[in-house]
Amino acid sequence: MDEQKRKPTCNVARQCGGCSHIDVAYDEQLACKNARVRELFANEFPEAEIHPILGMDAPYHYRNKVTSPFAPGKRGPNGGREILTGMYAAGTHRIVQADGCLIENEQAQQVIRAIRQIMKRHKIEPYDEDRGTGFMRHAIVRVGHESGEILVTLVTNSDEFPASKSFCRELVKKCPFITTIVQNVNLRQTNVILGEKERRLYGPGFILDALCGLSFRISSQSFYQVNAVQTEVLYEQAMKLADLGAVQAAIDAYCGTGTIGLVAAKRGAASVIGVDSVESAIRDARENARHNGIENARFTAADATSFMCDAAETGERIDVVFMDPPRAGSTPEFLDALARLAPSRVVYISCNPETQVRDLRHLAAKGYRVREIRPVDMFPHTDHIETVVRLDLVEAR
Repeated sequence: MDEQKRKPTCNVARQCGGCSHIDVAYDEQLACKNARVRELFANEFPEAEIHPILGMDAPYHYRNKVTSPFAPGKRGPNGGREILTGMYAAGTHRIVQADGCLIENEQAQQVIRAIRQIMKRHKIEPYDEDRGTGFMRHAIVRVGHESGEILVTLVTNSDEFPASKSFCRELVKKCPFITTIVQNVNLRQTNVILGEKERRLYGPGFILDALCGLSFRISSQSFYQVNAVQTEVLYEQAMKLADLGAVQAAIDAYCGTGTIGLVAAKRGAASVIGVDSVESAIRDARENARHNGIENARFTAADATSFMCDAAETGERIDVVFMDPPRAGSTPEFLDALARLAPSRVVYISCNPETQVRDLRHLAAKGYRVREIRPVDMFPHTDHIETVVRLDLVEAR
Protein backbone atom coordinates (compact mmCIF):
# COMPACT_ATOMS: atom_id res chain seq x y z
CA MET A 1 0.00 0.00 0.00
CA ASP A 2 1.24 3.52 -0.82
CA GLU A 3 2.79 5.11 2.29
CA GLN A 4 0.69 8.23 1.88
CA LYS A 5 -2.51 6.16 1.91
CA ARG A 6 -1.81 3.79 4.78
CA LYS A 7 -3.00 4.80 8.23
CA PRO A 8 -0.64 3.32 10.85
CA THR A 9 -1.88 3.18 14.38
CA CYS A 10 -0.32 4.47 17.57
CA ASN A 11 -1.59 3.17 20.89
CA VAL A 12 -0.57 6.31 22.81
CA ALA A 13 -1.67 8.96 20.28
CA ARG A 14 -4.60 10.15 22.41
CA GLN A 15 -2.53 10.48 25.60
CA CYS A 16 0.46 12.09 23.89
CA GLY A 17 -1.21 14.53 21.50
CA GLY A 18 2.02 15.04 19.54
CA CYS A 19 0.47 13.88 16.26
CA SER A 20 -3.24 14.39 16.65
CA HIS A 21 -4.11 13.35 13.07
CA ILE A 22 -2.04 10.16 12.80
CA ASP A 23 -5.24 8.14 12.18
CA VAL A 24 -6.27 10.34 9.21
CA ALA A 25 -5.09 9.50 5.68
CA TYR A 26 -2.31 11.88 4.67
CA ASP A 27 -4.10 13.10 1.53
CA GLU A 28 -7.04 14.10 3.73
CA GLN A 29 -4.72 15.96 6.11
CA LEU A 30 -3.28 17.96 3.21
CA ALA A 31 -6.76 18.77 1.90
CA CYS A 32 -7.75 20.10 5.34
CA LYS A 33 -4.61 22.23 5.54
CA ASN A 34 -5.24 23.62 2.05
CA ALA A 35 -8.74 24.61 3.14
CA ARG A 36 -7.34 26.23 6.28
CA VAL A 37 -4.85 28.34 4.29
CA ARG A 38 -7.58 29.50 1.91
CA GLU A 39 -9.84 30.34 4.84
CA LEU A 40 -7.10 32.50 6.37
CA PHE A 41 -5.74 34.26 3.27
CA ALA A 42 -8.25 34.29 0.40
CA ASN A 43 -10.65 36.95 1.69
CA GLU A 44 -7.91 39.10 3.23
CA PHE A 45 -5.72 39.12 0.10
CA PRO A 46 -7.93 38.29 -2.91
CA GLU A 47 -5.26 39.27 -5.46
CA ALA A 48 -2.70 36.82 -4.05
CA GLU A 49 -1.98 33.48 -5.72
CA ILE A 50 -2.42 30.67 -3.20
CA HIS A 51 -0.51 27.51 -4.11
CA PRO A 52 -1.44 23.99 -2.90
CA ILE A 53 0.40 22.83 0.21
CA LEU A 54 3.61 20.88 -0.44
CA GLY A 55 3.48 17.60 1.45
CA MET A 56 5.94 14.76 2.03
CA ASP A 57 6.35 11.61 -0.03
CA ALA A 58 7.07 9.63 3.15
CA PRO A 59 5.46 11.49 6.07
CA TYR A 60 6.69 9.25 8.89
CA HIS A 61 9.79 9.24 11.14
CA TYR A 62 10.71 12.70 9.87
CA ARG A 63 11.75 14.29 13.17
CA ASN A 64 15.56 14.29 13.18
CA LYS A 65 15.72 15.69 16.71
CA VAL A 66 14.29 13.53 19.49
CA THR A 67 14.13 14.76 23.08
CA SER A 68 13.18 12.36 25.83
CA PRO A 69 12.82 13.07 29.55
CA PHE A 70 13.64 10.47 32.19
CA ALA A 71 11.63 10.10 35.39
CA PRO A 72 11.18 7.55 38.19
CA GLY A 73 8.24 5.17 37.86
CA LYS A 74 6.75 2.61 40.21
CA ARG A 75 8.87 0.57 42.57
CA GLY A 76 9.37 -3.07 41.65
CA PRO A 77 9.29 -6.08 43.99
CA ASN A 78 13.05 -5.81 44.58
CA GLY A 79 12.77 -2.15 45.62
CA GLY A 80 14.19 -0.74 42.39
CA ARG A 81 12.22 1.87 40.46
CA GLU A 82 11.10 1.72 36.88
CA ILE A 83 12.64 4.33 34.57
CA LEU A 84 10.03 6.20 32.56
CA THR A 85 10.90 7.66 29.20
CA GLY A 86 8.92 8.80 26.19
CA MET A 87 7.17 12.11 25.70
CA TYR A 88 5.13 14.50 27.80
CA ALA A 89 1.36 14.39 27.47
CA ALA A 90 0.12 17.59 25.83
CA GLY A 91 0.14 20.54 28.24
CA THR A 92 1.56 18.50 31.14
CA HIS A 93 4.77 17.06 32.56
CA ARG A 94 3.26 13.58 32.78
CA ILE A 95 5.40 11.17 30.77
CA VAL A 96 3.60 8.97 28.28
CA GLN A 97 5.64 5.76 28.23
CA ALA A 98 6.45 4.76 24.65
CA ASP A 99 9.22 2.75 23.03
CA GLY A 100 8.38 3.95 19.55
CA CYS A 101 6.93 6.93 17.70
CA LEU A 102 5.66 7.19 14.13
CA ILE A 103 7.08 10.66 13.55
CA GLU A 104 10.47 10.37 15.29
CA ASN A 105 13.68 9.11 13.69
CA GLU A 106 14.00 5.39 14.36
CA GLN A 107 17.74 5.39 15.06
CA ALA A 108 17.22 8.20 17.59
CA GLN A 109 14.54 6.13 19.32
CA GLN A 110 16.96 3.20 19.43
CA VAL A 111 19.51 5.41 21.21
CA ILE A 112 16.93 6.51 23.82
CA ARG A 113 16.04 2.88 24.56
CA ALA A 114 19.73 1.97 24.88
CA ILE A 115 20.35 4.83 27.34
CA ARG A 116 17.50 3.59 29.54
CA GLN A 117 18.92 0.04 29.49
CA ILE A 118 22.40 1.27 30.47
CA MET A 119 20.95 3.44 33.23
CA LYS A 120 19.29 0.35 34.73
CA ARG A 121 22.49 -1.66 34.43
CA HIS A 122 24.61 1.08 36.06
CA LYS A 123 21.88 1.94 38.63
CA ILE A 124 21.75 5.55 37.40
CA GLU A 125 18.76 7.34 38.89
CA PRO A 126 16.42 9.32 36.63
CA TYR A 127 15.64 12.90 37.58
CA ASP A 128 12.69 13.52 39.91
CA GLU A 129 11.56 17.05 39.06
CA ASP A 130 9.35 17.33 42.16
CA ARG A 131 12.24 16.63 44.54
CA GLY A 132 15.11 17.89 42.40
CA THR A 133 16.93 14.58 42.91
CA GLY A 134 18.30 11.96 40.56
CA PHE A 135 20.94 12.19 37.85
CA MET A 136 19.71 11.78 34.25
CA ARG A 137 17.25 14.50 33.21
CA HIS A 138 16.96 14.24 29.42
CA ALA A 139 18.57 12.75 26.37
CA ILE A 140 18.54 14.68 23.10
CA VAL A 141 19.46 12.86 19.90
CA ARG A 142 20.09 14.79 16.68
CA VAL A 143 20.49 12.94 13.39
CA GLY A 144 22.05 14.47 10.30
CA HIS A 145 19.58 13.85 7.49
CA GLU A 146 22.16 13.78 4.70
CA SER A 147 25.29 12.89 6.67
CA GLY A 148 23.73 10.28 8.97
CA GLU A 149 25.94 11.61 11.78
CA ILE A 150 24.38 11.39 15.25
CA LEU A 151 24.86 13.68 18.26
CA VAL A 152 23.71 12.50 21.68
CA THR A 153 23.36 15.05 24.48
CA LEU A 154 22.95 13.67 28.01
CA VAL A 155 21.46 16.31 30.30
CA THR A 156 22.46 15.63 33.90
CA ASN A 157 21.56 16.98 37.31
CA SER A 158 25.19 16.89 38.45
CA ASP A 159 28.52 18.09 37.18
CA GLU A 160 30.13 14.78 38.12
CA PHE A 161 29.40 11.83 35.83
CA PRO A 162 30.82 8.70 37.49
CA ALA A 163 31.87 6.00 35.03
CA SER A 164 31.10 8.27 32.07
CA LYS A 165 33.70 6.50 29.92
CA SER A 166 32.20 3.08 30.47
CA PHE A 167 28.69 4.51 29.95
CA CYS A 168 29.69 5.97 26.58
CA ARG A 169 31.61 2.85 25.61
CA GLU A 170 28.56 0.71 26.26
CA LEU A 171 26.22 3.15 24.48
CA VAL A 172 28.41 3.23 21.36
CA LYS A 173 28.65 -0.58 21.45
CA LYS A 174 24.85 -0.82 21.45
CA CYS A 175 24.49 1.96 18.85
CA PRO A 176 27.69 2.01 16.76
CA PHE A 177 26.23 4.64 14.42
CA ILE A 178 26.64 7.34 17.13
CA THR A 179 29.13 10.02 16.07
CA THR A 180 29.55 12.02 19.28
CA ILE A 181 28.27 12.30 22.87
CA VAL A 182 28.26 15.39 25.09
CA GLN A 183 27.20 15.95 28.69
CA ASN A 184 25.12 19.05 29.39
CA VAL A 185 24.88 20.06 33.05
CA ASN A 186 21.62 21.59 34.26
CA LEU A 187 21.48 22.07 38.06
CA ARG A 188 18.43 24.35 38.05
CA GLN A 189 14.91 23.31 38.97
CA THR A 190 13.42 24.58 35.75
CA ASN A 191 11.44 23.51 32.70
CA VAL A 192 14.31 24.67 30.48
CA ILE A 193 15.98 21.51 29.21
CA LEU A 194 19.58 22.59 28.62
CA GLY A 195 22.04 24.16 31.04
CA GLU A 196 25.02 26.32 30.10
CA LYS A 197 27.93 24.02 31.01
CA GLU A 198 28.95 21.22 28.66
CA ARG A 199 31.75 18.74 28.17
CA ARG A 200 32.58 16.41 25.33
CA LEU A 201 32.50 12.74 26.32
CA TYR A 202 33.02 11.01 22.97
CA GLY A 203 33.77 12.18 19.44
CA PRO A 204 34.19 15.79 18.25
CA GLY A 205 31.23 17.29 20.16
CA PHE A 206 29.29 18.30 17.04
CA ILE A 207 27.97 16.81 13.81
CA LEU A 208 27.83 18.07 10.23
CA ASP A 209 24.85 17.93 7.92
CA ALA A 210 24.02 19.18 4.41
CA LEU A 211 21.07 21.42 3.62
CA CYS A 212 20.36 23.02 0.22
CA GLY A 213 23.88 22.18 -0.93
CA LEU A 214 25.55 23.76 2.12
CA SER A 215 27.21 22.11 5.10
CA PHE A 216 26.16 23.07 8.62
CA ARG A 217 27.85 22.38 11.92
CA ILE A 218 25.32 21.33 14.57
CA SER A 219 26.02 21.33 18.30
CA SER A 220 23.69 20.64 21.21
CA GLN A 221 22.73 24.32 21.44
CA SER A 222 22.33 24.98 17.70
CA PHE A 223 18.96 25.76 16.22
CA TYR A 224 18.34 23.40 13.32
CA GLN A 225 15.00 22.49 11.77
CA VAL A 226 13.77 19.07 12.90
CA ASN A 227 12.38 18.07 9.48
CA ALA A 228 15.29 18.48 7.09
CA VAL A 229 13.41 17.11 4.06
CA GLN A 230 10.71 19.77 4.27
CA THR A 231 13.15 22.47 5.33
CA GLU A 232 14.80 22.11 1.92
CA VAL A 233 11.36 22.39 0.30
CA LEU A 234 10.58 25.46 2.41
CA TYR A 235 13.85 27.23 1.59
CA GLU A 236 13.53 26.41 -2.11
CA GLN A 237 10.14 28.13 -2.12
CA ALA A 238 11.61 31.14 -0.29
CA MET A 239 14.42 31.44 -2.85
CA LYS A 240 11.95 31.26 -5.76
CA LEU A 241 9.81 34.01 -4.27
CA ALA A 242 12.87 36.19 -3.60
CA ASP A 243 13.78 36.25 -7.31
CA LEU A 244 17.46 36.28 -6.44
CA GLY A 245 18.63 37.01 -9.98
CA ALA A 246 17.44 40.58 -9.44
CA VAL A 247 18.82 40.93 -5.91
CA GLN A 248 21.86 43.02 -5.10
CA ALA A 249 21.43 43.24 -1.33
CA ALA A 250 19.34 41.17 1.09
CA ILE A 251 18.67 41.16 4.81
CA ASP A 252 17.95 37.94 6.70
CA ALA A 253 16.05 39.16 9.76
CA TYR A 254 15.65 36.80 12.74
CA CYS A 255 18.45 34.90 11.00
CA GLY A 256 19.29 32.40 13.76
CA THR A 257 22.27 30.33 12.65
CA GLY A 258 22.13 31.88 9.18
CA THR A 259 20.66 29.06 7.12
CA ILE A 260 18.32 31.18 4.97
CA GLY A 261 20.83 33.98 4.45
CA LEU A 262 23.62 31.58 3.50
CA VAL A 263 21.41 29.80 0.98
CA ALA A 264 20.48 33.19 -0.52
CA ALA A 265 24.15 34.20 -0.66
CA LYS A 266 24.97 31.00 -2.50
CA ARG A 267 21.99 31.26 -4.87
CA GLY A 268 22.78 34.67 -6.33
CA ALA A 269 22.32 37.55 -3.89
CA ALA A 270 25.27 39.92 -4.23
CA SER A 271 25.39 40.54 -0.48
CA VAL A 272 23.46 39.30 2.55
CA ILE A 273 23.29 40.75 6.05
CA GLY A 274 21.93 38.45 8.75
CA VAL A 275 20.74 39.92 12.05
CA ASP A 276 19.60 38.24 15.26
CA SER A 277 19.63 39.24 18.92
CA VAL A 278 21.01 35.86 20.10
CA GLU A 279 24.79 36.12 20.14
CA SER A 280 25.40 32.36 20.21
CA ALA A 281 23.29 31.98 17.06
CA ILE A 282 25.31 34.70 15.32
CA ARG A 283 28.55 32.93 16.29
CA ASP A 284 27.18 29.77 14.67
CA ALA A 285 26.12 31.74 11.57
CA ARG A 286 29.60 33.20 11.15
CA GLU A 287 31.15 29.76 11.61
CA ASN A 288 28.77 28.29 9.04
CA ALA A 289 29.73 31.04 6.55
CA ARG A 290 33.44 30.31 7.08
CA HIS A 291 32.85 26.57 6.90
CA ASN A 292 31.15 26.94 3.49
CA GLY A 293 33.59 29.53 2.12
CA ILE A 294 30.83 32.12 1.71
CA GLU A 295 32.27 35.63 1.70
CA ASN A 296 29.23 37.64 0.55
CA ALA A 297 27.30 37.18 3.79
CA ARG A 298 27.94 38.87 7.13
CA PHE A 299 26.12 38.46 10.41
CA THR A 300 25.56 40.85 13.27
CA ALA A 301 24.19 40.43 16.78
CA ALA A 302 21.62 43.19 17.20
CA ASP A 303 17.96 43.90 17.75
CA ALA A 304 16.39 43.45 14.31
CA THR A 305 14.09 46.47 14.69
CA SER A 306 16.92 48.82 15.66
CA PHE A 307 19.08 47.43 12.88
CA MET A 308 16.37 48.09 10.27
CA CYS A 309 15.81 51.63 11.59
CA ASP A 310 19.55 52.39 11.40
CA ALA A 311 19.74 51.01 7.86
CA ALA A 312 16.81 53.22 6.82
CA GLU A 313 18.42 56.28 8.46
CA THR A 314 21.66 55.79 6.53
CA GLY A 315 19.75 55.31 3.27
CA GLU A 316 21.00 51.77 2.74
CA ARG A 317 19.39 50.18 -0.31
CA ILE A 318 18.01 46.68 0.24
CA ASP A 319 16.26 44.69 -2.49
CA VAL A 320 14.72 41.92 -0.42
CA VAL A 321 14.15 41.17 3.26
CA PHE A 322 13.73 37.60 4.46
CA MET A 323 11.91 37.41 7.76
CA ASP A 324 11.23 34.27 9.81
CA PRO A 325 9.94 35.41 13.21
CA PRO A 326 8.87 33.17 16.11
CA ARG A 327 5.32 31.83 16.47
CA ALA A 328 4.12 35.09 18.03
CA GLY A 329 4.93 36.82 14.75
CA SER A 330 6.72 40.11 14.31
CA THR A 331 6.08 43.40 16.11
CA PRO A 332 4.52 46.63 14.84
CA GLU A 333 7.83 48.36 15.52
CA PHE A 334 9.75 45.91 13.31
CA LEU A 335 7.16 46.13 10.54
CA ASP A 336 7.26 49.93 10.64
CA ALA A 337 11.05 49.83 10.45
CA LEU A 338 10.86 47.46 7.48
CA ALA A 339 8.44 49.82 5.70
CA ARG A 340 10.84 52.73 6.31
CA LEU A 341 13.66 50.71 4.78
CA ALA A 342 11.31 50.02 1.81
CA PRO A 343 12.80 46.91 0.20
CA SER A 344 11.12 46.12 -3.12
CA ARG A 345 10.28 42.59 -1.92
CA VAL A 346 9.66 40.83 1.37
CA VAL A 347 9.72 37.06 1.80
CA TYR A 348 7.90 36.24 5.04
CA ILE A 349 8.28 32.69 6.39
CA SER A 350 5.95 31.78 9.22
CA CYS A 351 5.20 28.78 11.43
CA ASN A 352 1.94 30.47 12.51
CA PRO A 353 -0.25 31.68 9.63
CA GLU A 354 -2.66 33.40 12.04
CA THR A 355 -0.05 35.86 13.31
CA GLN A 356 1.38 36.12 9.80
CA VAL A 357 -1.98 37.34 8.44
CA ARG A 358 -2.04 40.01 11.16
CA ASP A 359 1.46 41.18 10.15
CA LEU A 360 0.62 41.11 6.45
CA ARG A 361 -2.31 43.44 7.12
CA HIS A 362 0.12 45.86 8.78
CA LEU A 363 2.48 45.76 5.78
CA ALA A 364 -0.43 46.14 3.34
CA ALA A 365 -1.32 49.40 5.10
CA LYS A 366 2.28 50.53 4.46
CA GLY A 367 2.09 50.02 0.71
CA TYR A 368 2.94 46.32 0.26
CA ARG A 369 0.84 43.89 -1.73
CA VAL A 370 0.71 40.16 -1.03
CA ARG A 371 1.58 38.40 -4.31
CA GLU A 372 2.01 34.69 -3.55
CA ILE A 373 1.36 32.29 -0.67
CA ARG A 374 3.13 28.93 -0.65
CA PRO A 375 2.25 26.57 2.24
CA VAL A 376 4.55 23.70 3.24
CA ASP A 377 3.66 20.76 5.47
CA MET A 378 6.61 20.78 7.86
CA PHE A 379 4.91 18.64 10.52
CA PRO A 380 2.64 15.92 9.06
CA HIS A 381 -0.06 14.49 11.33
CA THR A 382 -0.25 17.74 13.33
CA ASP A 383 -2.23 20.98 12.96
CA HIS A 384 0.90 22.99 12.12
CA ILE A 385 1.26 24.73 8.75
CA GLU A 386 4.29 26.67 7.52
CA THR A 387 3.66 29.42 4.96
CA VAL A 388 6.00 31.41 2.73
CA VAL A 389 4.58 34.70 1.45
CA ARG A 390 5.96 37.18 -1.05
CA LEU A 391 5.04 40.85 -0.78
CA ASP A 392 5.96 43.55 -3.31
CA LEU A 393 6.25 47.24 -2.57
CA VAL A 394 3.59 49.01 -4.60
CA GLU A 395 3.45 52.35 -2.89
CA ALA A 396 5.67 53.64 -0.08
CA ARG A 397 3.64 55.34 2.67
